[in-house]
This record gives sequence, C-alpha cells and structure tokens, in this order.
Amino acid sequence: MRTGLLCVLLGWCLPVIAAASSTPSIQDMAAMPRWQALLHINPGATLRDRHKSYVDDKHFFFADNGASDPQAELQASIKALKPADSPARCRFPARYRFIAGQLGWQDPAPFAQCPDYLQWRQAVHAKRAVLVFPASYLNSPSSMFGHTLLRLDQGDDDAVWLSWAVNFGAVTTGKDNSLLYIYRGLAGGYPGRFNLVPYVKKIQEYSHMENRDMWEYTLDLTPQQIDWMIDHLWELKDINFDYYFFDENCSFRLLELVEVARPGADLLDGLRLAEVPVNTVRTLDQKGFVTARHYRPSKAVEMDVLRRRLSRDQQALARRLADDPSLANGDAFTSASQGEQAIMAELAYRYLRLIHRKEARTEEVAGRSFALLTLMNKLPATEPPVPAHVEAPEKGHGTQMRAVAGGQHESDDFGELTYRFTYHDLLDNAYGFLRGAQIEGLGMTLRSTESGAAKLQDLDVVSIRSLAPRDRFIKPISWDVKGGIERAWAGRYRLARYVQGGAGASWRLGALQPYLLGSLRVENNSEFSSFVTPGAGVESGILYHRGAWQGQLGTIGHYFTNGEYRYTSQLAVQWALTRQQGLRAVFERDDWQGGGEDEFKLQWRWYID
Repeated sequence: MRTGLLCVLLGWCLPVIAAASSTPSIQDMAAMPRWQALLHINPGATLRDRHKSYVDDKHFFFADNGASDPQAELQASIKALKPADSPARCRFPARYRFIAGQLGWQDPAPFAQCPDYLQWRQAVHAKRAVLVFPASYLNSPSSMFGHTLLRLDQGDDDAVWLSWAVNFGAVTTGKDNSLLYIYRGLAGGYPGRFNLVPYVKKIQEYSHMENRDMWEYTLDLTPQQIDWMIDHLWELKDINFDYYFFDENCSFRLLELVEVARPGADLLDGLRLAEVPVNTVRTLDQKGFVTARHYRPSKAVEMDVLRRRLSRDQQALARRLADDPSLANGDAFTSASQGEQAIMAELAYRYLRLIHRKEARTEEVAGRSFALLTLMNKLPATEPPVPAHVEAPEKGHGTQMRAVAGGQHESDDFGELTYRFTYHDLLDNAYGFLRGAQIEGLGMTLRSTESGAAKLQDLDVVSIRSLAPRDRFIKPISWDVKGGIERAWAGRYRLARYVQGGAGASWRLGALQPYLLGSLRVENNSEFSSFVTPGAGVESGILYHRGAWQGQLGTIGHYFTNGEYRYTSQLAVQWALTRQQGLRAVFERDDWQGGGEDEFKLQWRWYID
C-alpha cells in the first residue's frame, strides 16, 4: 500500500521537478547569447561601452539601468511582457519570443492586440539573407571604404526587386561637406539607425547613382533564423546608436544583427579597433556563413567594358552619337559591322543616361534617348557588358600593416619599424582593390640610425588619394588630402606638422597611369619664423600595375610664402610575395635651396586582417 502511494506521489512530482529543472534561472537567461544579442551588449569588441549595450536610446530599455545590467533589463522585460494584453509585446516581439520560449509561456495569439506589427510582419518576410557590399568609389570620400547592407529575399529566385534592404547608417542633415562628414563620423558626432527600404532603391543609389560595383554574398541562415532578425528590426525602429566611422559603423552593426539570427556565432570576437566593411565580408566568409557570391557591375563599369570593345575612332563616334543620334546615318557609322554599330549605339545611350541621371530629363534629352533606343532596337543585341576578370574584395590583403626596413640616408645606415592601422596605399598588392585608390589612417614609422636611438620619422593621421583615370566618356577629378607629422628639411631635418591636398587629372594607358596634380601645403615648422607657413606647387608621376608588381615614379615640389622651397622625387617598386606579404624598394631624392640628399631603403611588409 505504502509502495503504491509512493509511486503515485513520484508520478505527480517528477514532471513538476523536471519542468522546474528545465526552466533556466533569470541569471542564466540574462547570460544567454541571444539575450545578449537582443540587447546589443558589447562583448569587449570595442573600447567604448565594454560589456554594456551599444544602444544609445532610453526608449529601448524597460529598466533604468538596462543598458548596463542585462539581468535587470530581463526582469523588467518579463514584468512588462507577461500580461496577455500588454502593449509592450507590440514593441518587442523578439524579446517576447525569447522569454516565452525560455519560461514556457503558452499564448496562442500573443500579438492579437498589435495590428501595426502584424501588418508590417505580413509584408516583411524572407527565405534568404544576402550580405551586399557596394565596393568603394574613387571620387566619393564617404564611400572609399565601401559599405555593407543586408538584403532579405522573399523567394529563392533572382527577383530582387521584391526584396528588402536592411541598412545601418549615420543620420545626417545632408548639409555637411565631405571634410565635416569625415570629422563628425570619426568623432561620433552622428547618431546611427537601422532602416528597412526596398532593395531596388539601394541598387539605384549605389550602382546607378554612385557608380559603385556591388558584391552579393548569400548567407547560410534558415528562414527561422531570419525571422529573429526581422522581429528584432521592428524593435530597432527609430532607435539610436552611436555611429563611429572606424568601428561602430554599418558593417559592425550588421554583424550584431546576424548574431541575433544565430547567437553564439562569435562574429565579434576579440578587440576590433576598426571594422572596415571588407573585413565584415571576410569574417562571415571565414565563419562559414557565405554559401555563394554574385558580382553586379556598376553602370560606369559596364560602359567601360563596351568602350573597350571599340577602336579609338569608334569610341569617338559613339561619344558624338550621344549628342547627335543623326550621325547614325553617316558613312562612318554605316560602314561598321552591325555588331560594332550595336555597341556604339548602346554605349551612346548608356552615356547619355549616366550623365543626366541626377537631373530632371528635358524634352531634348528625352528625344535623343528615344532616337538611340530606336536605333538599338534595329540592331542585334550586344553581349552583356560584364568584365572578364573580377577580383573579389575579401580576397585582398589584410587592412593592417606592419613593416621592417633597412636602408641608407647619404652615408648613414638606418633601420625602421612601421605600423599602419588601415588600409591600403598605391603600391600595396592591388588584388581586390581599386587601382589608383589610397586610404591610409594612423600610420607611424620609427627610425634608428647608427648614431642614435629610435626616433619618430613620421606619423600619418590620414592620407587619401583618388587617382581616378579619365577617358573619352568619364572625366573625374583626381585629388588627394593628407595630414600628420613628418621630418622635413628647413635648414635641417625637423618634425613638422602639416596638412596637404591637391587636385588634378589622371589617365590610364594600359599598365601605366600618369597623373598631374596642383598641390597646396600648410606647415608648422619650428625652423620657419611664422607659426604656420603655406606653400603651393605641383605633383606629377606615373603608376605601374602588372600582376604582382606595382611601381611609382613621381615628384612633388612646394614653394613657400617665406621664400623657401623643397621638392622630393621618388622611385618605388613593390613585389607581392603573397597576399599578406610584400617586398618594397624605395629610392628618394630630397632637394632644397643649395643642396639635396639621397635615400634608399628595402622594406618587408606584412598585412594582417
């Protein structure tokens, strides 16, 4: 009898005990990767707000200390979300899903009182997530690092015009110039927000409007995992984050979002002093998220492919055809083959659309467009203008660089150690990078000679160069801007603080790229009598790109308002030993009033992701 009663009691108690043991404690729940991801807790990836939430918006939290205490925020969330008619469920559906799943809440219609959320959720759904990387564009300072966004596809086909784009960006007024934009972006002067827009708008913005190539990477996420992201995007509507150009930027936030979909993926492992968009692609690729990649060339690249299929005379005719479609009746056009005629007509039409893309179309431009379209319809279709060989940007060299060098300045031997925080210069391995583009940030060189201890040779705060080649159709301006500290001659070599910039033109002749720039320099040099001394001059040179070899021959000179002048000539060659290693040789000649000195060095460069 007692045995039977004991069995009955055990039969009642064991399920209760099992259920209790399967329910995690509040402390354990608060430490779970998904809860940490939903709150955007910094795992130590950046120096700011370590182990606190990146969200800089009080409306995102129920607890007063929710940004710094995940457990307190969890307790406050449970209290707010538990009532069946709670309006908080309408604001935080992903939080509710997490808490209800962990605590075993049973509610067949948890969002019945949330018509806005349910309507939005019916419109926004996806079976596939794709990371989109609009590559850098030479003549836009704000885009030279590239950008990343997520595309949410409703189906498995290529109907991307039905897809949604998830973007994180700085909330700007649109009135800041490029230099102010860079400064405020570096200093955290803008708030950042997520937004969800139709993907076709982003194609028009980046590919058509900004002439940027786009790379698309399909991610290994299930529809159920994507649902977590979508629900969380609703929670992030109108929520502010701090935005920093170097680390807490568009790419960094997207990694946080993917962590919500697949918690514990450790995408933000380690300290990240900078989150360059291409490194986000590398991170997802190395973690096994990328299942396929697709390249979408910009309109400018497609035009260049068409242009290269024509002779120089035919290119000139296509350019004139855009201004006067009636030239198609002339002998120069009709004497060409139909295939060549088709290419000239399409190139003229594309050029016309490109140069007028940012302005209201006039009746005259519309008439030329219609005439060229009519001509194209009479001719055979051209082969799609896709580049024959395209280099994936994530396959390029690492964005940080360390170097060791040895050389001779006049009769003095020296050794050097260099560290560059980011990103790429004109002679680095060009695979996966734009030719003629340079972005360097926070580079430092220490030099030790036979006669003394190591001293600072230079400190580059920023150095950006855009040597965008001109052709018959596209005529961009080449420019550069840099600033920092370097050893400069003014009676003797002294550390001088400077800001320097210029503008001009560049051209491409096969593997060669000549350039010519006017240059302005403002220098603070203790050997000069005035605190700040301006100067002006000219820079000219030629770049060489061929496989693993990169080279540059150039000279730059400045005449200062105090009568001083100096100019520097340089010949540099780099051989890419591997993707992450390079060997560079540099010969440099400095000249000034009454003298000059020579220097040669051999440098080994090691790039790290």
